[in-house]
Amino acid sequence: MKQAVKTDLFASKAPLEWAVIANGQLSTAQIPINAEGQVVEGGIEAQARQTMENFKHTLGAAELTMDDVTQVLIYVTDREYLPVFNQVYAEYFNAPYPNRAAMVVAGLAREEMLCEIVAYAAVPGA
Repeated sequence: MKQAVKTDLFASKAPLEWAVIANGQLSTAQIPINAEGQVVEGGIEAQARQTMENFKHTLGAAELTMDDVTQVLIYVTDREYLPVFNQVYAEYFNAPYPNRAAMVVAGLAREEMLCEIVAYAAVPGA
């Protein structure tokens, strides 16, 4: 049975939860939006940081930490954004790092979004 993780992130009108826990694993997708639901301005660095802050907040709401993360899938809309995203990403993790993949995509759900992540974390004792 899956359980939604309640966060303080913007309450989307879309049929989604920011994270769910099922079978001992948290699943989440995070985007660079602020508390008002607006995509943050300032380019890839600002968007990467907002995405990672939203992710960290979601983990905290589930009583997890970045150390519980097992896999991260990174999506960027331009290959040149990857080094910047990597710099920001590295500030949030310590070794051993999660498994990860990075993909360059033609676009994301909102035209102004430059990045998105999908991530999974182990839920201890679940």
